[in-house]
Amino acid sequence: MSARSLHQFVAGFNLGDAISHEALLIRRLARARGLASEIWCDPTRVPPERRGEIRDLARARAELGPDDVVLLHLSIGSPANDVFATLPVRRAILYHNITPPHWFRGLRDSIARQLALGLAQARALAGAAEVVLADSSFNAAELRAMGYPRVEVFPLALDFEQILTPPDPRRLAEWRDGRPNVLFVGRGAPNKRIEDLLATVHYLQRYVEPAARLLHVGSWAGTELYLGRLRAKVREWDLRDVVFTGALPQSALSAAYAAARVFLCMSEHEGFCAPLIEAMVHDVPVVAFAAGAVEETLGGAGVLVREKRFDLLAELIGRILRDTPLRTGIVERQRRRVAELRRRDPAAELWSHLDPILGPPH
Repeated sequence: MSARSLHQFVAGFNLGDAISHEALLIRRLARARGLASEIWCDPTRVPPERRGEIRDLARARAELGPDDVVLLHLSIGSPANDVFATLPVRRAILYHNITPPHWFRGLRDSIARQLALGLAQARALAGAAEVVLADSSFNAAELRAMGYPRVEVFPLALDFEQILTPPDPRRLAEWRDGRPNVLFVGRGAPNKRIEDLLATVHYLQRYVEPAARLLHVGSWAGTELYLGRLRAKVREWDLRDVVFTGALPQSALSAAYAAARVFLCMSEHEGFCAPLIEAMVHDVPVVAFAAGAVEETLGGAGVLVREKRFDLLAELIGRILRDTPLRTGIVERQRRRVAELRRRDPAAELWSHLDPILGPPH
């Protein structure tokens, strides 16, 4: 018997978030297959302007039953995880990684507690779903260590049309002003090691390229104390042209990528890291520290570094800025990696994983 629906549970929903974008893509694929499909979330974890996109999680118990399939996007401690475990539905999990809580202790203890809860909920859900997916081999290994007997890899499904949204011309003119921009895109979270970006720019501005600008695009919601410490570091090191933009709409983000000369990622915990792919789509040479799933996501593209020598990183960035054959070679390999990813058929992959509980298409 075929299921009549494929619903999704998310811990939060916002259009600046990779998981939210994937949920929208999966909803679109499910509806094209003839399935009823909604995204369910606690409305308090959704900006008011986005609440029309989601269904209230509190209604799930009354509205979902044995003919429904629910896919849980597991990424942090959430009421969605508990509701998922108790519903009389067919269950699937897609694991996006849970950041270790220690990164937030002393900076935002409430987030640390939420992450610790998420890890406890993830362990408790071992065996609760018929299908378990992870968006990288790194994440799959984490689930196996938690006691999940069978985990398959379904890499993060990206919407390339959205990534290639035309850039905001005003932002593009602001940032494409002759200064070489070093870009990082990601939440303002301590595991992203944004202080290591600052350390690299310190050497870059002082010894290699004085005109370099650092652009960081990402939300600071909940990590304002961390931002304050970083601003103090900017003053201490007398850094120039360090721009923390906060979260941006897609057109402004596209302008940041279009204006960037190098994408620098110093993060020490990544379950996938979608901005690496976004940078490569925009032909921005990537330099990234080999942590978590970063090497897996790059797939042999970009420049992978295994040691944080900020002086050497500054020299490397200087070479990429000035050495046209080197830059061209990096971009060409990145284009091949992007072509590999664009040849994926996310719908076929998704249904191959979920068909055992969905049944044949309607």
